[in-house]
Parts: sequence; structure tokens; C-alpha cells
Amino acid sequence: MRVLVLGAGVVGTTSAWYLARAGHQVTVIDRQPEVADETSFANGGQISVSHAEPWANPQVLSHLVKWLGREDAPLLWRWRADPAQLEWGLRFLGECLPGRTRRNIAAIVAMALYSRSRLQALRQELALEYDHLERGILHIYTDRKEFSAAVEAAQLMRQFGLDRLTVDTEKCLKIEPALAGAKALLVGGDYTRSDETGDAKKFTCALAERATAVGVDFRFGTAIERIAAGGSQIAGVVAQGKNGAELLTADAYVVALSSYSPQLLKPLGIRLPVYPAKGYSATLTLAEDSVAPMVSVTDDECKLVFSRLGNRLRIAGTAEFNGFNLDLNPVRCQALITRTRQLFPELKTLGEPEFWCGLRPATPSNVPIIGRTRYGNLWLNTGHGTLGWTMACGSAAALADLMSGAQPEPDFPFVKC
Repeated sequence: MRVLVLGAGVVGTTSAWYLARAGHQVTVIDRQPEVADETSFANGGQISVSHAEPWANPQVLSHLVKWLGREDAPLLWRWRADPAQLEWGLRFLGECLPGRTRRNIAAIVAMALYSRSRLQALRQELALEYDHLERGILHIYTDRKEFSAAVEAAQLMRQFGLDRLTVDTEKCLKIEPALAGAKALLVGGDYTRSDETGDAKKFTCALAERATAVGVDFRFGTAIERIAAGGSQIAGVVAQGKNGAELLTADAYVVALSSYSPQLLKPLGIRLPVYPAKGYSATLTLAEDSVAPMVSVTDDECKLVFSRLGNRLRIAGTAEFNGFNLDLNPVRCQALITRTRQLFPELKTLGEPEFWCGLRPATPSNVPIIGRTRYGNLWLNTGHGTLGWTMACGSAAALADLMSGAQPEPDFPFVKC
């Protein structure tokens, strides 16, 4: 088939790669000048299979009360005159029920495990370089009550076949010695040796080069105006490029437009429960004698991750529900640096931090939306929330199977909407 992929982030680019490998003729369009210039640009860097609990869980309700009114809260909800925000929030509360949380964890873990295996195979096959490390992820806790809940969560993850091990403070320091200066804060942690880290932007650029070499056509600077339907099929995509407006046609279409997917699909009668969750990151250049982590660290209290990317340290996390606003909030930016100094007091850096924010496409359940729509030739690969980098290769490979008439490997609730 001739396939048109809408969006050139990590999800759109991996989709293009696997579709091309399946024998399809693929074109990718994006409004940016190159791949991974929006949501995939400077994320936390973790391939975090074993830390895949959704934001919506029974424990989060007490946290929401505690975080109200805090400008630096890990989850900040700014009320807007936006029916989509209200509807999403109500659905989020519904997903906090224990049964739904367990179901969502099962779906996320199934896709994330599959995705990590696809990423590893792809890296070996193509010799991709993207500052990746295979040293695992250490999740640290500074509150004993939260640590106790984490022990139960780790037991659940092990039931799904994951190597998430509960460790005491001394073991945390042995795994990551750079935390020694924060020993008094720690009460324990859990460690997943099989998890990985890497720069999603570098990965996407490297994969796009390989995809171009096998015939994928990337068209940048092309803004999508609307999808044109013709009966039960999509007739084409109206886009604005260098040569003005044009109708781009294909045999099949894939929407991988992150938080902007619902806006494009709503005129077609397709309503996606995806809302933008603004995440922040800071990237620090490390001095040669800096005492910085080599193992990726997740800080439970502040909902931050710390990932080593070559000579850089990426600090990322939090979620701000404020529509499509992309303004950098200085209070939230400073919160990243303050927490970094608390956990790694001997850290030495060069120059100033590079701050960034991006809109994660969050579903209330944290389960992405992958599958065919009511239009026979229109497909979705969106809604990955905080785990787009973790699930990119798996969701793309599974989508390519679906579009090619094959049965995908992971046990996952693929949609038809």
C-alpha cells in the first residue's frame, strides 16, 4: 500500500520504519523542519517498562489534594473553560478504581515489554547510536508510606514477569553511588536492571536516516489542515506546504500527531480521550569531575526522572494540564534544579541549564490508542502519554502488523473507533 503517516515524532517515525519494512510505500509529513522537534525533543530518556503504573491509580487521589494550590506540584491542574479538559478529568477519576488500574497496568506492561524487545533488535540490526545505556532504572522513595505502597506495586509487577526488585537504602547507594549525598533523605527503592535509557531525539533522527535510505519520503514544513473523508474511506489529507495547499492521497493513513490528534479527528466524528499534559525538562552539561548518576533515577516524591545522556544529565517530569499552552513556567523550571541539587549535591555543571517543555498526549488510563478507525483506511497510533519513548517501537511494529493483515504479538486492547 501507499501509506501516509501524519507526524514525524518518535511514534510517527517508528511507524514509518516498520511499515516500510513490511513492504509498504511510506510518506511522512510534519510541520516542523525535522523529525522529533516537538514532544519527542527532550523527554526524560527512560525506557521504563517496569515503572509503568498509570497516573490514574487509587493512591493518586490523596496526592491531588496535597498538591492543590502548589505551583511546583508534580501534577498541576489549571482549570479552563474547556469541556474536553473536564471530560478528561472525570474519566481520569474513573480510571483510578483498583480493577481498572490493574487492567491498565497489564496492557501497558504487555506493550512496553514487546516494545523494548523491538528496540533492542532494531538497535542491533541498524547499529543505532543515541547515548543509550543499559544500566537499569532505580526508583527512589523519601516517604515510608509511599515506599510501602511501592513494595506492593513491585510484587504486582513481578507477577507480570518483570524484574522489579525492592531494595533498601544501602542497596540504592551501591547501585548509584552519586546518591550518597542524599542518603538522609532516602528510605528505600526498587531497581529494574533490564530497563534502559537513551536520547529519543537522537534515536528518531538516526532511524529517519535509515528509513530514508530504504525509500521512506519525509516531507517537512508541511502543515496538516484537515483530513478529507469520502464515504467510509479517507479521500486524502489537505496540507499546506512550500508550494501552497495540496491534497495528499494514499491507500492508508496513520495519525501519529500526539496531543493534536483529537483536533484533526473531531470533524470526522472520532472523539479521542487524549488531552495534553505539559511536561518539563532541564538538560545540564556535566563537568568532567562531576559526581553525576550513571544509572537512571526516578524520584517518586517529585515525579522526576534523571537520565545520563553522554556528557549531559536530563531531568524531566511533572504534568501540567493547561491546554496547549507551551510557556515555560520559571517556578516549575527552578523546581527541577532545586531537586537535582538535593539529590546530587556534588553535581558540577558547565553553562546554564537548557529548559524545555512539551505536550504529552495523555489518555485517562495511560493506555495508548492503536488500531483502525470506522474509516477503513484510517489508522491511529497516539495517546502514549509519558511512555511514548518506551512504547514507540512496539506500538509501531504492532500497527504495521495490523495494517498488513497479521496478528500483532502483544496481548493489547487494540481499538476500532
